[in-house]
Amino acid sequence: MQAQTEYGNTEVDQAAIAAMELAGLPDDAPAIRVPSMQHRGRGAVTNPPVRFEQRAASPFDDGWETLTADFGDLPKLQTSLTKDSTRSAISWNTSPDIGFDRAVNPYRGCEHGCVYCYARPTHAYLGYSPGLDFETKLIYKPEVADLLEKELRKPGYRARTLALGSNTDPYQPVERTLQLTRSVLEVMDKFNHPVGIVTKSAGVLRDIDILSSMAKRNLVRVYVSLTTLDPQLSRAMEPRAATPARRLHAISELTRAGVPAGVLTAPMIPGLNDVELEKLLEAASRAGARHAGYVLLRLPHEIREMFEAWLHTNFPDRAKHVLSLVRDTRGGAMNDSRFHHRFSGQGVYADLLMRRFTRAARQWGLDESREGLDCTRFAVPGAAVPAAEAQLSLF
Repeated sequence: MQAQTEYGNTEVDQAAIAAMELAGLPDDAPAIRVPSMQHRGRGAVTNPPVRFEQRAASPFDDGWETLTADFGDLPKLQTSLTKDSTRSAISWNTSPDIGFDRAVNPYRGCEHGCVYCYARPTHAYLGYSPGLDFETKLIYKPEVADLLEKELRKPGYRARTLALGSNTDPYQPVERTLQLTRSVLEVMDKFNHPVGIVTKSAGVLRDIDILSSMAKRNLVRVYVSLTTLDPQLSRAMEPRAATPARRLHAISELTRAGVPAGVLTAPMIPGLNDVELEKLLEAASRAGARHAGYVLLRLPHEIREMFEAWLHTNFPDRAKHVLSLVRDTRGGAMNDSRFHHRFSGQGVYADLLMRRFTRAARQWGLDESREGLDCTRFAVPGAAVPAAEAQLSLF
């Protein structure tokens, strides 16, 4: 038997069913609403079970209303770190939707806590929940730089732009102490390997010395993710990410240092932050950005129920309207995972959003043609030079 809760189907054990029968409650009695698990400084308000597990625990109210009692703020959740023992650094993809085929992610899980993060479902592969576990149980690769260097030295390796932090933010708070992202950049700099970075942290400025040096060789480009100019909305959506003002400052400082900077207005959430699209692009342009992109909200796997719970907790007055608009952009569904559709959506509302972005990007000079990074400089340090090339180098 399954009982329908507010956030989806949850398995109920036989003891719970027996208790309902003894109490004289019908099987189809309305489910008791489980209160939000909202913790101060965290994004998700739920911690859904791992989708690969056959059994899952479900809260059950015994009639004393213990689930709905007001106990005040929940205790602060601490962040834990676990070493990743994988023996490779580069992950590969063949997606036709993105402009790179390889990436390095020093961290799995992200303390920024963005409730909408498309990477959350990947935490289930590690046996953790995509909810609060994703932002509190982080996996890190202490040997990522050494592993990357070994892979770059393999015979036959051909350089193409490598994405740094494509799954989770390479400059999340833990980078301040572990500095794994910096160690990766040091390898990329040494090999003259092109790299693209996406972050919503001003922490990228800590590596501006390496980035500015690589920029002189056309080896780096940085995109700063900017979702809103409203600090309160930003805190609700992205509780441990940099404030909007700090992100704009990062764009300005990168530009000042000669590092090509762009802005990524992602995700655009219909009825929540999409009204700011033009203002976001204007602010980024004034800060020095010269390129822009956007992505429509995506709700794969567990994120759909998590996002709905978050909306009802933080924006109960507009939750129904936002969810209705999301369905309008996804053909009546909450998500569309098809290539060439998942980033931009479909329908009247999605088309309008695309036209607004195109017009504003052109107005603020963010549609400049983007030259590719230089892949011809790649060279393995200390590698033996063929005799013929060595002789030619004498002339």
